[in-house]
Amino acid sequence: MSDPNARIADIVAADDVVLFMKGTPLFPQCGFSSRAIAILDHLGVDYASVDVLQDMEVRQGIKSYSDWPTIPQLYVKGEFVGGSDIMMEMFEAGELGTLMQEKQVKPAQ
Repeated sequence: MSDPNARIADIVAADDVVLFMKGTPLFPQCGFSSRAIAILDHLGVDYASVDVLQDMEVRQGIKSYSDWPTIPQLYVKGEFVGGSDIMMEMFEAGELGTLMQEKQVKPAQ
């Protein structure tokens, strides 16, 4: 049996921007995940996604890893940013774009 926290830590460390979501970027399975993808796509940053519906261990583990009860969850350079509501607030205020620039996140290819 694997350690979900160690697996999640490895996933978060592997890419500059990681979105834990329900579904995939091409086929999000909830409105909140769809909104999160739309924000990241609009910002034009390179990101990885993890479909929590495909792995129950990660789906439950991510909630305790971040101490955040809902999905999607965004991580930038290993740091938890928040869910779709926080992403939307930060995006609308220009803070999410600024964060991506400050963290020197690569643009999408």
